[in-house]
Amino acid sequence: MYFYRLNRRLSILILVAVRAAVITDIHGNLGALEAVLAHLDDLAVDATYCGGDLVGYGPNPNEVCALIRERGVPTIYGNYDYAIGRDLEDCGCAYVTQHDRELGQLSVQWTLNQTDQASKDFMRGLPFDLRFALGARRVRLVHGSPRKVNEYLFEDKPAKTFERIAAGADCDVLVFGHTHKPWIHEYGGVLFVNCGSVGKPKDGDPRAAFALLEATDHGVSASIGRVPYDADAVAREVVAAGLPGEYAEKLVLAA
Repeated sequence: MYFYRLNRRLSILILVAVRAAVITDIHGNLGALEAVLAHLDDLAVDATYCGGDLVGYGPNPNEVCALIRERGVPTIYGNYDYAIGRDLEDCGCAYVTQHDRELGQLSVQWTLNQTDQASKDFMRGLPFDLRFALGARRVRLVHGSPRKVNEYLFEDKPAKTFERIAAGADCDVLVFGHTHKPWIHEYGGVLFVNCGSVGKPKDGDPRAAFALLEATDHGVSASIGRVPYDADAVAREVVAAGLPGEYAEKLVLAA
């Protein structure tokens, strides 16, 4: 449901959403994306936004880009989108081990080779962030953080880190992803919402994740939704596409 707010200075009516969904970190997983979008259609949310990382690791980069584009979902770039859209060989990811780095590089090379020019052009044209109103509150969507597209804002970082970010975020609600691990907490008067990941969760729950934001009388409430999909089928697609088998295992285990 929408409500209309009168802007007296401009003498126009502004459409303001009261319930919005945010999806992020799809990573070429078309099955998960289709399941989430169908679920959001059933929920009849006012708007859906995307926090980037459309590609990487998964077998369907072009199909994911096409579906996001066809649905007209307002989208920002993630670190993967930035790299692939510009034909860069470094996605800006952080790796714990050399083995992880080697696996990551295989994903970059495969995605560079398999992503068509239309998808690359689409990703190259995406903005760093998006701002929208939810009721009377200002929402800002970034991929990693307002400071860097590939900054990892894990829940266990010191509170001072989030308080510094809140002081310069210029919003009431900061929504982001990148870590693939959802969490919600308020710091410095700003509600931080990590959406988790649609296509590559890392918190032990293999279902696709998204954030649901709702305007209330007191501000904005946020929750994490989960949508089941056939992860086993997508895992088989990963293997058939020639991507590392470990990617398929991680989809099912959400590790």
